[in-house]
Amino acid sequence: MTKHKLFKLGAAAALTVTGVSAITSLKTARAANFTAIKRVKINYLPGKGLNIWTNYNKGKFMGYRAKDGTIWNVAETAVDKKGNLWYKVGTREWIEARYTVDVGMDTPASTNAKTKDKVTNVATKKKSTAKNGVNNVISLGTVTKKSTKKSEATKAAKVKKAKQIVDAAVKKTSKKSTTKKVASTQAPSKAGAIVALAKQQVGKPYAWGANGPDSFDCSSLVQYVFKNAAGMNLPRTTYDQVKVGQTVYQKSQANGQPVSANNLQVGDLLFWGSESSPYHVAIYIGNNQYVNAATPEQGTILQTMTSYFAPTIVKRVL
Repeated sequence: MTKHKLFKLGAAAALTVTGVSAITSLKTARAANFTAIKRVKINYLPGKGLNIWTNYNKGKFMGYRAKDGTIWNVAETAVDKKGNLWYKVGTREWIEARYTVDVGMDTPASTNAKTKDKVTNVATKKKSTAKNGVNNVISLGTVTKKSTKKSEATKAAKVKKAKQIVDAAVKKTSKKSTTKKVASTQAPSKAGAIVALAKQQVGKPYAWGANGPDSFDCSSLVQYVFKNAAGMNLPRTTYDQVKVGQTVYQKSQANGQPVSANNLQVGDLLFWGSESSPYHVAIYIGNNQYVNAATPEQGTILQTMTSYFAPTIVKRVL
């Protein structure tokens, strides 16, 4: 079994490996000496796990996922060639930042009542012996060294570097996604082309991180359709796409009332979640319908809006 230094905050059972609790195949992990620069909570689709990759640039899926709602320590941050922000949560384990939200450093660890593994805050070291060749191992949990002046200085330096990377990524995205003044009427040619191309993608598979044209995730479908149908370069992620265009509907601004088709125009972007943490996006095509890359099970589909699953934010970019 390949061993990795995971910086998970909580019990090992919070990971899922093809639907099976990770405690069955990752019972121990090598002690990892590190200082967390921040903590994040996985904010993916409910009941789904977020893929963990070997690298932030062209990495490979490691075969296991971070469960939605669990909390992780972050050791490093990085931006890939496409401008997407990533977090390092192990020796070579990376997750994409757009599917997380920041939490306080004092946030309690997630626990699992079904496992008896203790969540440890200090790595207990055991001497390795040549006789049995056993490496130092601990239960998978948070590994934290006692605070020293040296470690505090190291932590401050890492936090400063991480902030610089994040600020640079936000600045780069802001330049690309500067909003234009929206005309009183849409250009019919662009709207029609967007509807036609969006419908052509129906039936294609969903793949997280895919950029088309053979498969998509929700935000890459939006980027692909608008670029190829209307010549518009929208940002890659939902976190950045929600910052583009004019807000024509937001649930908090509408007294909690669901959005009405009367308020929508063809080509509007529909978002689910909050403006600071949107988790899904779709393209409105008229007649109370939208096209979206839904889930790995559903793929890219055409759906009708319902009050049960109504968007919370609508942005107009045409």
